[in-house]
Amino acid sequence: MFLNSSRRGSCSVAWAFASRRHQWLVYPATFSSYFRGKTHSSPERLDSEHSSAERVAGNEEKQRSQNSSSNVLKPERPIRWNLLDSMNKSETIPVISTVGKPDEAEPCDNKPLSMWPGMYHSPVTAALWNARSSILERAWRAPTDGPPQSNFITKTPQDSRTSILYSLSTDKILQEQYRNPWQGVRMGKLLEDLDALAGTIAVKHCADEDHTTRPLLLVTASVDKISLLKPLKIDEDLRVSGAVAWVGRSSMEIRMEVIQPASDKQVTEDDVALIANFTFVARDSVTRKAAQVNRLEPVTEEEKKLFDEGEARDERRKLRKKEFIEGLRAGKEPQDTQKLQALLREGRVLSEMPTLADRNSILIRDTRIENAIICQPQQRNMHGRIFGGFLMRRAYELSYTTCYVFCGTKPVFLEVDHVDFRRPVDVGDLLRFKACVLYTETDETGDPLIHVEVVAHVTQPELQSSEVSNTFYFTFSVDQQHRKKDAPPILKVVPSAEEEARIVLARYDADHPVIYPVLLKQHSQKGKIG
Repeated sequence: MFLNSSRRGSCSVAWAFASRRHQWLVYPATFSSYFRGKTHSSPERLDSEHSSAERVAGNEEKQRSQNSSSNVLKPERPIRWNLLDSMNKSETIPVISTVGKPDEAEPCDNKPLSMWPGMYHSPVTAALWNARSSILERAWRAPTDGPPQSNFITKTPQDSRTSILYSLSTDKILQEQYRNPWQGVRMGKLLEDLDALAGTIAVKHCADEDHTTRPLLLVTASVDKISLLKPLKIDEDLRVSGAVAWVGRSSMEIRMEVIQPASDKQVTEDDVALIANFTFVARDSVTRKAAQVNRLEPVTEEEKKLFDEGEARDERRKLRKKEFIEGLRAGKEPQDTQKLQALLREGRVLSEMPTLADRNSILIRDTRIENAIICQPQQRNMHGRIFGGFLMRRAYELSYTTCYVFCGTKPVFLEVDHVDFRRPVDVGDLLRFKACVLYTETDETGDPLIHVEVVAHVTQPELQSSEVSNTFYFTFSVDQQHRKKDAPPILKVVPSAEEEARIVLARYDADHPVIYPVLLKQHSQKGKIG
């Protein structure tokens, strides 16, 4: 059966189907230079029509009269159809990028393509590019063989402060880009934006206003803590604001806050929806050694408080590292052996005698979920490596999935406990993300807490090697409103191998920090307990 094509203006569409053993036959659609509401009984006629534009124009009326006598097309023959913009020729529709260069008035050929707006997955990148374009202009054109910075500037936190406004209440396209399936904000995309914003803040602080010195290489060393204080709404404006809060010799801590609702009024504690602390380190762009950064002088009482907290955290990290190294040299176990054996004992029962084990327990290995990706050029940062925010987003989404499968109900994100960036990830790398539930507990209100670990491995099949590039630690709870009344309790997770037990104990100690007596003594006089 053939249905005549309907024509409106210069556009025509032909529909065909055949009933053979009650099957629909779908014919491939191809673009032709001349098909306006006509049917053809053979492909030879079509070929002859397309061989010469002059023949088509000369025989147009003849062909129209020949075809008007027949409305049937054999089902074995494919149908060719075209939507024409003109009467006598087809036009190629050009495909162009949705965004151009950052500033068409200025030459951008020497700027990294990854810095052009729209090259990342988040639309916030365009706004961040505008915020740091004047600073990075020097980095793009600075000589790489220039001398390192020698004149260090003292800056205030206000000098690096940067804010991004999300007009979610009025920008419906932006709202759709950040909407999750439960009508909230996609946390993974927000984490991606936080890393991009932290990089902008670090660049602003390290700028020395000297166009002859070579630029520094600034990389994310770790994410110390990202805490969600209240749910984010998809239909209210939010603002992300941050500044450098603490500076060491070659490292700096950047504190950012997500404010919702965003308004011109004075920000209160109730307006703060999320707090994030990122640590960046500076490297010499030539030698790749640690490089000194500009000094920081806090001015307000709040800035001084944040500076003291950052200094206390830095000293705590150094002390833990020193104790760990000294313990290894002395041959001591870095963790409590009794706790380690207790965890393993419980895991062995579940592994070797599952019918006699606690029904409310599960092995860590049985909670694992993983995926793998090939890192694409569109995911790189300004240095040509894979963007750290992209890695955070992928790790968060996998951790959310792991928790969802584990607890059987929609998880509630609470914290990014810690993220380590151990080695860079390059374009073309095979990256494997492996997630598991490390342990569970209850908070002071009785709500369950689920701690998830995600480890990213850079795998090189040609070299038969696999290295850890990142470790991520997330904490979730469960939505009690969506949880069924007869739902089983959240299971207790136990390790079955010594390596797993050591990771659990190390993570538990990090999640429940102890203020060392040395730090108490040092900071009690200065008020520097963070």
